[in-house]
Amino acid sequence: MARRILVLQGHPTPGGGHFGNALAEAYIRGAMAGGHEVREIVVTELEFPILRSKAEWEEGPVPLAIQGAQAAIAWAEHLVLIYPLWLGTLPALFKAFLEQALRPGFALDSRAGAFSKRLRGKSARIVVTMGMPALVYRWYFGAHSLKNLERNILAFCGIAPIRETIVGSVETMGRAKGRRWIERLERLGRGGG
Repeated sequence: MARRILVLQGHPTPGGGHFGNALAEAYIRGAMAGGHEVREIVVTELEFPILRSKAEWEEGPVPLAIQGAQAAIAWAEHLVLIYPLWLGTLPALFKAFLEQALRPGFALDSRAGAFSKRLRGKSARIVVTMGMPALVYRWYFGAHSLKNLERNILAFCGIAPIRETIVGSVETMGRAKGRRWIERLERLGRGGG
């Protein structure tokens, strides 16, 4: 069954050329081959300010670039978030984007003390690249920042199910292993998951 898929490329370095960019391209290529409708947002290409207060987050004007991103998120049935692990978590630019895009009134709503999860019915896949081995991140560090993104951001807005793909040791991985990851992301895209 064809799906509407939005790929959110969260690498903060402009111009592409990183392994995460190659993974995003592979996923998109596979999704299009699988008959899915795909859009992509490259966060580093957007112009938006960092939110600096709760009042700004709740009531401040939504920048034009973020309005477009919100429209794309609303359109999508499945979100694919791709980013590198920096200092144990999301790069600051990608986190700032999520704070801008997933505001009250769009992603969630608070009425009478109860939160309404406004993105119900959407699913997600998180693809994280990192220099350390994935096993070390998962078992020694408990994949803490990934769990935070899943539970405290995406699920909090109603997104479920959320699947994850952790790609470790990217700086020391050989060509053959890199090709296998590219092929895996292409297969995931073809299946729309």
